[in-house]
Amino acid sequence: MSRRIDIELTSKNSDGTWTWRAAGARQPKGVLDGALVPTGEAPGSVLRAEIETGLEGIDVMSVTSVKPARSPEKVEGRIEVVGTPRRAPDVSVILAGGPGKRGRRHEDDEGDDRRERRERKGGGRRGERPAAAGTGSTEGGPRGPSARRPGPRRPGEGEGRPGRGERPTTPTSTVHRNAMLATLRPEQIPVAEQLLRGGIPAVRQAIDAQNTAARASGSPAASADALMAMAEELLPGVKLADWKDRALVAQTAGKEYRLRELRAVVAASRTVILDEEGRTMAKGLQESLERRVTAVREEWLARITNAINDGRILQALEASMRAPEPGTRCPADLAVRLAAAAGEAMTAEVAPEDWLRLLDAVVASPVRRTVKPTGIPADEVAQQAARHASGSVPALAKLLGLRIPPPPPRRLVTEHRFSPASG
Repeated sequence: MSRRIDIELTSKNSDGTWTWRAAGARQPKGVLDGALVPTGEAPGSVLRAEIETGLEGIDVMSVTSVKPARSPEKVEGRIEVVGTPRRAPDVSVILAGGPGKRGRRHEDDEGDDRRERRERKGGGRRGERPAAAGTGSTEGGPRGPSARRPGPRRPGEGEGRPGRGERPTTPTSTVHRNAMLATLRPEQIPVAEQLLRGGIPAVRQAIDAQNTAARASGSPAASADALMAMAEELLPGVKLADWKDRALVAQTAGKEYRLRELRAVVAASRTVILDEEGRTMAKGLQESLERRVTAVREEWLARITNAINDGRILQALEASMRAPEPGTRCPADLAVRLAAAAGEAMTAEVAPEDWLRLLDAVVASPVRRTVKPTGIPADEVAQQAARHASGSVPALAKLLGLRIPPPPPRRLVTEHRFSPASG
């Protein structure tokens, strides 16, 4: 479900995209298409954005300005209606002189500089912890189950993404939007352009800004009802053209297109009225998405299998934590192999540091309830860690001579109700 937030533009990339963050906060943040940003905006501008939050992040669907109304001379795409329209309004459109084509601004690297300074000051990536004593580190205490090491990258997590220090490149297309605008009457073009910028809210905001400027100058105001009726009529075609451009980019980019964006394009196909060409594009993109998701899942399972076959049990457990899709589970036979291999690797003869690393991975893995460690090292830290982890790994309780604790309860959202008498 989409919602609106205020965002602040932080910098403009060389490929036309903008980096943003929530106004007045560090999170959330991301990158949005430059075509969504109104003309004339600069780094530091605060805009109203309509976003959708998915499983892989935040997608900005539209952006509108929240600045005060401009003067009549600077209102972009000014729309003026003469007369009182009925069912078929007689609309007259006046296009005010705009600032012209958008020029390329100097790239603002303030956000990247700030990030680099933070990394130099912190001494590493966010989320890293000092190593355990006795493992080559000069500081840090004993390692317990709660000290999580950074796990491996989830299969497909970085697919199509640039490396550290590189600028993300998001290709764009306006083929179908230009073709759609070419079929409209002159008085419909400004309304369609506003729809492309931000949908119905952008049209309503443009009308309000124009009428405010008209009242200030003593000019007649435009008829909002006529323009909104025109916008409602044009909206299906505008949304279809915009989706076709996104689908065309996804088809052209192929495997270079980010998996998350491909999933968003496929999901958006269900929100527009498709024609024959659109249905063909949607079917092809759906098949491409299924092939790529299947390939990523098979790669994930192959990583676990190969690690088990090579005796790299720690890597196999860490790979099992990073399922490519939410809800994806290991096949039953592979889960049995992984649990058995992990139990055989956790013996009393293993070095305490290595045993604790295996315990951390087992507790975070999906097979923790079925792993049966062979033994526990005669180390106080390892013994204490095993006691704390016995709720997640029941077999540890048997080795320690403890009663098997119940599994951790699920988190429930409790609704508190108060009677008038209790206040």
